[in-house]
Amino acid sequence: MTADEVSQLILSGLPGAQVRVMTDDDTHFEAVVVAREFEGKRSLQRHQLVYAGLGARMGREIHALSIQAYTPDEWRAAGGAG
Repeated sequence: MTADEVSQLILSGLPGAQVRVMTDDDTHFEAVVVAREFEGKRSLQRHQLVYAGLGARMGREIHALSIQAYTPDEWRAAGGAG
């Protein structure tokens, strides 16, 4: 599975999010996700929203996924582009 495919899967569960996925080996991934849906949610809840789009691929094609999940305001405060 490629980084683009993982990005598309995340976007399927969080339409309108900003998603950037990186990988060195197509099984271990790092994702930065910026979504309005994260407003008022704790870290675990944010990760669950990301995992929802990935479904059964987690633990199979996607062996590991590191997630940084931000609201748009948090992303801007962290120095990310709007």
